[in-house]
Amino acid sequence: MSEDASPPDTAPVLARAAVAGVTLHPQAVQFLALTQHNPPLDTQSVAQNRADLDAALPLAAGGAELPSVVDGSVPGPAGDVPVRLYRPSDEKGLPAVVYAHGGGWVLADLQLHDSTCRDIAAQSGAVVVAVDYRKAPEHPFPAAFDDCLAVARHVLGGGFGLDGTRIALAGDSAGGNLAAALALHLRSARPAPVHQVLIYPVVAASAGTTGSYERFAEGFFLTRRDMEYFYDRYAGDQDRQDPRLAPATIQDASGAPAATVVLAEADPLVDEGRAYAQRLVDAGIDTQLRVWAGQVHPFVALGAFMDDAGEARTYIAERLKVALFGPTA
Repeated sequence: MSEDASPPDTAPVLARAAVAGVTLHPQAVQFLALTQHNPPLDTQSVAQNRADLDAALPLAAGGAELPSVVDGSVPGPAGDVPVRLYRPSDEKGLPAVVYAHGGGWVLADLQLHDSTCRDIAAQSGAVVVAVDYRKAPEHPFPAAFDDCLAVARHVLGGGFGLDGTRIALAGDSAGGNLAAALALHLRSARPAPVHQVLIYPVVAASAGTTGSYERFAEGFFLTRRDMEYFYDRYAGDQDRQDPRLAPATIQDASGAPAATVVLAEADPLVDEGRAYAQRLVDAGIDTQLRVWAGQVHPFVALGAFMDDAGEARTYIAERLKVALFGPTA
């Protein structure tokens, strides 16, 4: 927005928040005002939707300076899977966090989550391995899961000189879906992941089945219509009860790694995130849930715009530091 441009109209945002019964953070109000006229995803081509998201990269800029950020790859089921390694130091045998980015399995790439990965690596002391998995609709389910699984197995096996016995899985939104699914899939692996960080994850089998989908169906950035768009392009006609697609459908979650669940209060996904955290607790899994009051999807990625993004990243990094280095770290 240029200096002489009129500020975005926040009145419609505040009116929607009042109807939904939520008090939004002032920066969330500004973000929603800036994005409230974005066209629905299903009215544009995939290429245009991706280009629009790329244009928003300045909102996600920043992140800690690190001694090493390098691109690499891991052999995958359909060729090499690109990854980016964020190293907080040159020390050998560090623990690692395998990070899957959000974007509905259709949008985004490593760049949108670059600042998030930088901050988590710098503050946790662990190497972050970000996965540039194949995206739908060109590569529907289970392509993204399979690519992330290949990277997770590589890292658990000591790839990149990392300590395979101290590995966490993390992701936001669709990436949170992938992290949750991997955590269940790999719980019997030896070694197995020791922690999972789920940032407003997609865990249900379909869109629109919870109260938060009703309250925040539209007008809070991520919409029910958006989620239907993402499901249709990623899941297609696949079995929506497959736990690799919908982790909440798992019959028994016991044995999964300890969890940190981070949610935004004004998000269609908040109810399924709460329910999934409770599922983990009921299965005897050490789980810590934190809901950011007044925030919206995808606040954690918006490091150049949202103060709460920095607070959430610090919280996540501290949880990972304890999980990967011990409580006295």
